[in-house]
Amino acid sequence: MSKYDFSVVIPAHNEEDYIGKCLKSVRKAAKAVSPQRVQIIVVANRCTDRTAAIAKNYGAEVLANDEKCIASIRNTGVKAALGNIVVTIDADSTMSKNSLREIRAMLSCGKYIGGGTNPRFDRMSLGIALSSVYILICILPEIIRARAFLSGAMFWFYKRDFMAVGGFDEKLVSLEDIDFAKRLKKYGESRNKKYGTLRKSYIITSSRKFDQFGDWYLLKNRKLVKQIFSGKNRKAADSFYYDAR
Repeated sequence: MSKYDFSVVIPAHNEEDYIGKCLKSVRKAAKAVSPQRVQIIVVANRCTDRTAAIAKNYGAEVLANDEKCIASIRNTGVKAALGNIVVTIDADSTMSKNSLREIRAMLSCGKYIGGGTNPRFDRMSLGIALSSVYILICILPEIIRARAFLSGAMFWFYKRDFMAVGGFDEKLVSLEDIDFAKRLKKYGESRNKKYGTLRKSYIITSSRKFDQFGDWYLLKNRKLVKQIFSGKNRKAADSFYYDAR
């Protein structure tokens, strides 16, 4: 029997400015369940800064993955997880203090196969709001194919179910989160379970891409956005996700 109930997996590429806040939020959420039974795994991706050192100072286990593939980075962490329940969160995001407690309640009730979380930006503007709407329009075909709007941002599931659906698809350039949510939902339906969204908890995610490029950058470069979310243009995805901080 594992000594962990939860494993929190955090992919991180040069996140020294954000990883501390993320880890503080995880440790705070762990206090609401049982801190000693929460494993924290940071998957350091081609880091050249103090990300790994900061993670270790917070008691996280640090793994390495050098691929430009977020699916591979997440898979590395989940496969190493020792907890029955796995939660994935990005290094520039923070979780609510009762997130782990709510996740445990939703999974233990037997109605849910797993699910996602609603995100909130750490700041908002008209440009950010309209950009978010435009991204939703770009991924609308995927939403229609899924026959539902499936939340992501912070995934939560039993590790056994993650393994059963094959994890995140490493062949995809982008949209790997939507693809995973669709497959998890379908797997849940075969077991009379639903794909859920946390009702009370949420994550706060950094607006740093807008800080870096400008609040109207995505709307001014709509062609690039379409390429990023086409799931096929690796160069566009790399330039936005991996080559820029």
